[in-house]
Amino acid sequence: MSNFSDQIRASLSLIRRLKHKFGAPAVTRSFTTAEGHRPTIVHKRSLDILHDPWFNRGTAFSMTERDRLDLRGLLPPNVMSSEQQIERFMVDLKRLEVQARDGPSDPNALAKWRILNRLHDRNETMYHKVLIANIEEYAPIVYTPTVGLVCQNYSGLFRRPRGMYFSAEDCGEMMSMVYNWPADQVSVDMIVVTDGSRILGLGDLGVQGIGIAIGKLDLYVAAAGINPQRVLPVMIDVGTNNEKLLKDPLYLGLQQHRLDGDEYLSVIDEFMEAVFTRWPNVIVQFEDFQSKWAFKLLQRYRNTYRMFNDDVQGTAGVAIAGLLGAVRAQGRPMIDFPKQKIVVAGAGSAGIGVLNAARKTMARMLGNTETAFDSATRQFWVVDAEGLITEARENVDPEALPFTRKVKEIERQGLREGASLEEVVKQVKPDVLLGLSAVGGLFSKEVLEALKSSTSTRPAIFAMSNPTKNAECTPEEAFSIVGENIIFASGSPFMDVDLGMHGGTFVIFLF
Repeated sequence: MSNFSDQIRASLSLIRRLKHKFGAPAVTRSFTTAEGHRPTIVHKRSLDILHDPWFNRGTAFSMTERDRLDLRGLLPPNVMSSEQQIERFMVDLKRLEVQARDGPSDPNALAKWRILNRLHDRNETMYHKVLIANIEEYAPIVYTPTVGLVCQNYSGLFRRPRGMYFSAEDCGEMMSMVYNWPADQVSVDMIVVTDGSRILGLGDLGVQGIGIAIGKLDLYVAAAGINPQRVLPVMIDVGTNNEKLLKDPLYLGLQQHRLDGDEYLSVIDEFMEAVFTRWPNVIVQFEDFQSKWAFKLLQRYRNTYRMFNDDVQGTAGVAIAGLLGAVRAQGRPMIDFPKQKIVVAGAGSAGIGVLNAARKTMARMLGNTETAFDSATRQFWVVDAEGLITEARENVDPEALPFTRKVKEIERQGLREGASLEEVVKQVKPDVLLGLSAVGGLFSKEVLEALKSSTSTRPAIFAMSNPTKNAECTPEEAFSIVGENIIFASGSPFMDVDLGMHGGTFVIFLF
């Protein structure tokens, strides 16, 4: 049965390729004009229709129309009526009026994003030229921290579709859907894909998470020089567990709870097979998948496909560069990195990814033996929502298990299972306090006061959670409480920081 299904999918793919090569017959569609109902012959397909303001109906295209016009996968899965589209527009318009009048926390950033997005819709070449020429100013707009606000409001901001959407309702169709993407002349080199389950530190945003994939690829184009015609942002919609979105009639995604287990894996498997069938040399970057799936999917595909997980591996690479730079900034030789005492707040996919990379780097410096790995592991104290993780903890995440502390060892340090972050910092006196918790303000005044007793003459504070409202502390808090002779790193830019007023070091990571 499986072989028969594979043959059917292969046949559909061949038909699709032939259709694209030799052209497709015209389709008769009835549109309402000022003169009443009259049939219109449509010779266009796929994105050509969506980019044509005369024929495009956006999310109002029915599933039948999407199949006939090669639109399946190019629009969010929820079919909306024209009345719903108008309501969504009016809600967004009124919200903008209120924001402009009353002044929310940061209306300027979202307004800049809207203007840039309109330019992107009209003239992609100019858009990327503007972004490249003003990367320092606009990187925080197209990506963190503004992209978090964009994702939260994406259903209201949605205008012209960008990227592709694969949903749980597309099972069995993905092999043909990939040929709806108009890249016959130019291949796709880079795909950033998310399932919207853990967008930055904002949680489950469902189909609205497509904004994170779009923003990340915009940065790749502007900062790395990748051809914008050769990138593809992708959303895999397997539902959402966000009850607010499930009850929102204007939500653009599937209004069902997330798939789990084998059902979930079958959707991702089919997607991976489809994109690598069409583009065998593409690189697929997994972005903002919840920890539950991040490691599992990485292990499932890393030896079969050209792919990586940005939260597990990308963040780790950036963090290691920062940690090694901190050693140098502390005036110590690089070989002292394995001696750094590091307290880590957060045991999600990003936190564990950084831990694994840092431990491996330390072990290599110590000879890369089993003893070296054991020695490196003892340099980390991991604190999650339940406190310090030790071997006494029940149901520890398998990925965090290697970093659990021995009970007798921590008792000698005056600590215990579940000890608070403040207690751990006070007793360990770390060289580095590393935050990947997605909990804004976690590095409280008490925690930062405790860091003042660090054995390092220049302690490092990495408040790396995104967006900035989820950063563990602000630069001002760190410098004012711990002192100016510190190293501070953040995952997103803090717009109003005067770097000249501090004697310390302030580093920004965008990931």
